[in-house]
Amino acid sequence: MSRAIVYDEFGGPEVLELREVAEPHAGAGEVRVRVAAVGLNPMDWVLSSRSEVAQQFGLTLPSGFATDFAGTVDEVGEGISGLAVGDRVYGTATGRAAADFLVTAPGKADSLLRTPTEISDQIACTLGVAGLTASAALAAIHVKAGDTVLIGGAAGGVGVFAVQLAKLAGARVIGTASESTFDFLRDLGAEPVAYGAGLVERVRALAPDDVSAATDLHGTETAEAALALGVPPERISTIAAGPGPVGGVRPVGGFDAYPEDLERIADALVAGEITVPIAATFPLEQLRDAVRVQANRHVHGKIVVSL
Repeated sequence: MSRAIVYDEFGGPEVLELREVAEPHAGAGEVRVRVAAVGLNPMDWVLSSRSEVAQQFGLTLPSGFATDFAGTVDEVGEGISGLAVGDRVYGTATGRAAADFLVTAPGKADSLLRTPTEISDQIACTLGVAGLTASAALAAIHVKAGDTVLIGGAAGGVGVFAVQLAKLAGARVIGTASESTFDFLRDLGAEPVAYGAGLVERVRALAPDDVSAATDLHGTETAEAALALGVPPERISTIAAGPGPVGGVRPVGGFDAYPEDLERIADALVAGEITVPIAATFPLEQLRDAVRVQANRHVHGKIVVSL
C-alpha cells in the first residue's frame, strides 16, 4: 500500500484526506515516480473546492490533489526511452501529485523533465504551474528590454517568477502587494506599490506616463489600473478565472506556455539568475494546514509539501 491525498466531495481543506491506497505501477509507455516534494498552487484548492472548475480540467470524484511534483523514477514501463530508474525528475500531473507514487505517461497530458543536479526536489516541485503561468503571462504582452511592467500580485507564487523573468528580459518592474511584502519584493528587483484604492495614482507617481505593459496575477484590479494608465489592452494580460476586464486584455494560463519555458527557468536557476523563495514547508500529514496557508493569499513565495 501507499499514501495519497484524496477527496470524495468538493469543499474546503477539511475534505482532503490522507489515505492508504493501492500502490500503482507503470504500464507500457509509463514511468512511476517516487514523489519527494509537492509544490502547492492556488489552483489546487480551487479545483478541490469548486466542481465547475474541476470539470473544466476533467477531474471527477473521488479525486487526488495537487499538480506540481518532484521525485525519482523508480519504475519504467515498456516502450520508454530516455528515462531510467534513479533519474531525478519534476513536472505536473493535475489532481494527482500529492501521493507517495505517481504514474505518468511522458509527453502526453502530464509534463516530466529531468531535474538538474544543482536543483533540489523542494525547488524543482515549485516550477511547473507557477513558472509556466508566469512565462505565458509575460509572453502574451511581449515584455522586452526598456519596458516598465506593472505586475499585480507580485509577491505570490506566480508573481515571484514573473518579477524575475521580466527583470531578466531587461524590464523595469513595479509590483503590487501588501506593505508587509515590500522589502521582499525589493530583494527580487521590483519596485513595490500598495494595491487597493488609489492604485492608479500611486503607480503614476512612480512612473509618470511610463508604464508600457502589465500582467494581473491576482484578480482584475491591476489590469483595470493599467487600462486607466493608458496601457494598450493588447499589452495587458490576466490569469483571473471568470469575467475580467474587456477591451482586448489577454486572458492566459500555464497551458499557453511552451514546455521549453520550464527548461529556461531551470537554467536560470542553475545560473543563479533567479531564485525561488520558499515561504513554508509542511509534511504530507499536515497538507490541510499547508492548503489553509496557501488559500490565505498572503504567502510570500511558494508552499512546499515534503513526502
